[in-house]
Amino acid sequence: MQTAPTQFPIAALRQGPAASTKSLLLGLLALVTLLLAWPDAAQAERIKDLAAVQGVRTNKLTGVGLVVGLDGTGDQTTQVPQTTQGLMSMLQQFGIVVPPGTTVQTRNIAIVAVTAELPPFAKPGQEIDVTVLSQGNSKSLRGGSLLASPLKGLDGQVYAIAQGNLIVGGAGASAGGSKVQINSLNAGRIPGGATVERSVPTPLLLGDSIQLALNSDDYSTARLVARAINENKGSGTAQALDGRTVRVAAPTNPDDRINFLADLENLKVDLMAPSAKVVINARTGSIVMNQAVTLNACAIAHGNLAVTITSTPQVSQPGPLSNGQTTVTTKTDISIKQEPGVLIQLPASAKLADVVKALNSLGATPGDLVTILQAMKSAGALSADLEVI
Repeated sequence: MQTAPTQFPIAALRQGPAASTKSLLLGLLALVTLLLAWPDAAQAERIKDLAAVQGVRTNKLTGVGLVVGLDGTGDQTTQVPQTTQGLMSMLQQFGIVVPPGTTVQTRNIAIVAVTAELPPFAKPGQEIDVTVLSQGNSKSLRGGSLLASPLKGLDGQVYAIAQGNLIVGGAGASAGGSKVQINSLNAGRIPGGATVERSVPTPLLLGDSIQLALNSDDYSTARLVARAINENKGSGTAQALDGRTVRVAAPTNPDDRINFLADLENLKVDLMAPSAKVVINARTGSIVMNQAVTLNACAIAHGNLAVTITSTPQVSQPGPLSNGQTTVTTKTDISIKQEPGVLIQLPASAKLADVVKALNSLGATPGDLVTILQAMKSAGALSADLEVI
């Protein structure tokens, strides 16, 4: 939309300070009115932020290894025999045979689980990060080094080999029965600690079409994504199969397909308002709600019931020359206190700020607020979907 630029009358500047000030104010008023009338820019997101190509994903890798070089903080081999078995197996591979019946007590070795994620299109020779976690009763993995450990996929094939020095973010010290520790000492990472030995084929270049998997199940988003692709790449290029999948016709030539996907993922989609949702973490009492949550008028009564039990030890002393014994008895006092539940009226709210203000007026703890939100949903006063995680 084109608008004519705001013009300030130059002649008014020659008529004195009063006329100049008046004309300037009129010009500023016209500019403010123009800015207020200007339409808000539509919120758009790229397709790469909304969906991913099906079949192009990471793969989980897992292995078992030994961390050596610990300063006396390794596994107690009498309680963790698998550490000794792993050490014996490794020594046999190098031609070292331990005599039968020999008790191995090494406190500088720990058996660990090794995990990694193999990214899509990873080729042999590339390096990936590795996470190492203690499996035994070691006190700390700090200062240790992981020996060469194969990482396998769910099919049992070896896809990477991990080895390197651990980086442990925790710290701790103990003396005289006292112990201080910050974060975990039994888990660490090795940046670039695994070398890829085998690649995983992907279906990206197979067939004459690809399928986009949306991050969330939403029919409106699937329709808008297909519409944006058809407007840019031609009618009939994309088709929404369901609320999460969009099929797109793509070139068969590898170079043309990569260029096609590079253009496709940067297309912008004007999204509609998301569905109202409230996510509740029942373990921590955390509550998160989006902008679409609305509140209908309702009344809420919230009260607390507290039961207090106090035990006081008392000494019963026998009288003189009574041949009695001194005994200790316990006096128990029980009190019940119930705070009155004041009926609070919450007005209808269509904005998130008003909803938050209304819920804060209840003065409830996060744990109680979870119950209140569930009751409001059952009563039809909360216009949102509740998701408990």
